[in-house]
Amino acid sequence: MRIAVPKETKIKENRVAITPDVVKDLVNKGFQVSIQSDAGSSSFYSDSQYTAVGATVINDLASLYKEADIVLRVNAPLPDEIALMKKNAVLISFMFAGTNPALVEACCKAEISAFSMDAVPRISRAQKMDALSSQANLAGYKSVLLAADTIGKILPMMTTAAGTIRPSKVVIFGAGVAGLQAIATAKRLGAVVEVSDIRPDTKEQVESLGGKFIEVPADDTIKVEGGYVKSVSEDFLRKQQETVAKHVKEADIVITTALIPGKKAPVLVSDEMVKSMRFGSVILDMAVEQGGNVVGSELNKTVQKHGVTIIGESNIPSLLPMNASDLYAKNIQTFLYHLASKDGFKWEMDEEITKSSLIVHQGKAVHPSVNKPIHA
Repeated sequence: MRIAVPKETKIKENRVAITPDVVKDLVNKGFQVSIQSDAGSSSFYSDSQYTAVGATVINDLASLYKEADIVLRVNAPLPDEIALMKKNAVLISFMFAGTNPALVEACCKAEISAFSMDAVPRISRAQKMDALSSQANLAGYKSVLLAADTIGKILPMMTTAAGTIRPSKVVIFGAGVAGLQAIATAKRLGAVVEVSDIRPDTKEQVESLGGKFIEVPADDTIKVEGGYVKSVSEDFLRKQQETVAKHVKEADIVITTALIPGKKAPVLVSDEMVKSMRFGSVILDMAVEQGGNVVGSELNKTVQKHGVTIIGESNIPSLLPMNASDLYAKNIQTFLYHLASKDGFKWEMDEEITKSSLIVHQGKAVHPSVNKPIHA
């Protein structure tokens, strides 16, 4: 089985799909690995590090794709790249297929198979394959550092001869993987942390990390599947905004992490809430790429609204490319070993991990997130 690893082309992407350590293990297990020249350079992995562990470095993208049985990427290729893949080859990357019909159509047209790393189910035996969680963990950590670096004050309380500095107050929306890591990081830096989440069962986790849980009475419109919120009513979101508004008003930093897979991110921080915040406060919107949780946030921009700085960084894990690539590579390695050996794929179509993550099989769209099956 021949594996190809192209250089990522998405704007602001510094990660690479596999690292030299993972290549070494793949080669030892009988896989052949080719990597595009400089694919790992933005993650601080040189071509020589890859060749030293048995990979072949190829400059030409078309040549890289031509003979590949498996293509490993962080982000899915553009349709023009998918067209370079040979029939019945297999793509493994993030796809977000439910909101990317052109990508699914390109896979079908090329008559390939495609697995999506964002569709790996959140079950115990798939934890080592859960790339969404590994990347969200890093994003939660880095989000606090970005906000702390932007705000014009320190986070912890500090007593000096000149007087006592009060600790900063950080309000975090969402206690998923990213939110929990943000809570832990903000607390380690000495901030007072308050947290809002529409899932009441997250209260215990929040409090175990030292955060104060902002309670909003739950209603039966909240649908949670596999740890993700699948749907929530506009009425509940309005009630949540009303409850947390006073906390946002008093916050020095607000970090929002709320995403609904396959849908636009819910608006959690209104323009009025932004306007109510103190001059010099900071908001970081981690959901900006999916429409944003904050009114006024802009994709890949840091803007000033009503005297508040709003950070709209779309790809926070990529700001930590060494760790992000290392964790993603281990996720994809474990996933690949579950699906295949050096001799080929198992195609266990009724097995839960395979069934949940397989988007296109030999040119046919098979995943339920794709509304209408598309055939080549």
